[in-house]
Amino acid sequence: MTQKDLKKGDDVTWRSHGQTVHGTVEQKITERTETAGRTVAASKEEPQFRVRSDKTGRDAVHKPEALKRP
Repeated sequence: MTQKDLKKGDDVTWRSHGQTVHGTVEQKITERTETAGRTVAASKEEPQFRVRSDKTGRDAVHKPEALKRP
């Protein structure tokens, strides 16, 4: 299973401002869209993921290679 196989509800971690953040995958994005306060240039070949921080409850969008399973 690769990072591109992540799905809603998966627990993940990512790096933000020098710290490891824990959160949950909320959505796989496969087309250009506005989310988490910015334009996301995603496609089926290059998906991105909207994730929600467990600590702050804020959403962020990351490419699959930035996300790791704990």
